[in-house]
Amino acid sequence: MSSPATTTVGTPATGHRAGLVHSLRAEWIKLRSLRSTWYTLAVLFLVGLGITFLALSSAGEEYPALTAAEKRSWDPVGLSLRSFIVAQLIVGVLGILVVTSEFATGLMWTSLAATPRRHRLLAAKTVVAAALAGVAGQLLMFASFFLGQFLLAAQDVPYARLGDPGVLSAVAGGGLYLAAIALLAVGLGTIMRATAGALATLVGVVLLVPALAELFPSRLQGLFDFWPTLGGAAVLAGVPDPEYPHPWLNLFGMCLGVGAVLAVAFAVFRRRDV
Repeated sequence: MSSPATTTVGTPATGHRAGLVHSLRAEWIKLRSLRSTWYTLAVLFLVGLGITFLALSSAGEEYPALTAAEKRSWDPVGLSLRSFIVAQLIVGVLGILVVTSEFATGLMWTSLAATPRRHRLLAAKTVVAAALAGVAGQLLMFASFFLGQFLLAAQDVPYARLGDPGVLSAVAGGGLYLAAIALLAVGLGTIMRATAGALATLVGVVLLVPALAELFPSRLQGLFDFWPTLGGAAVLAGVPDPEYPHPWLNLFGMCLGVGAVLAVAFAVFRRRDV
């Protein structure tokens, strides 16, 4: 009697682990088999590094014209990581398409037939999207940093080294920030099930609302400390911003907001029909 009992108890746990691994593998195969994935990543690096090059190619002419106060606040790290402004949109498109492409083509029915547990399917998509965006985003941040510092040094302008205080945390923070944006995009794509609607919402979140932040009453300004392109993005600065003295706390607050969006996405995905 003891042998069957042991088999019965052990099978579900093993099956659950195997099911999650299989779901992750299946989502990775689907994502890497799409040409759009590699096109998006290619655009990410081309545009990101292009922005870094354009932003710092004339630093040798601009730096001598700065005032003494502006030279003291000179941030070679933040300048070289400006590519995140466009990179977050490209990473967001990647995260949105992980979900909405299957809704658009009807492939979601097939995915659910292969993985009836909806939370497992969405969890696999979320993990794969975050991992890909995190790795690609981190590589872009390091590449942008080294390219930017090379350009600054070549123009005899103050530059930073990776071992300088606060530099590595800023570069690493950029990769984490982009991974969080990808998670936000997956959540928006799941809730809206349409690429255009999710992308419009993402653009509003990361670009439009921060641009209009100054129009809000002063008593509401503190809310923007945790807004993605404001408080959360403060981790990418090499020189501390007095307006955001605790950038990692701001990023943590942003991640809590992203977690709330994902919680809604899981609830919606589990309850409504495809």
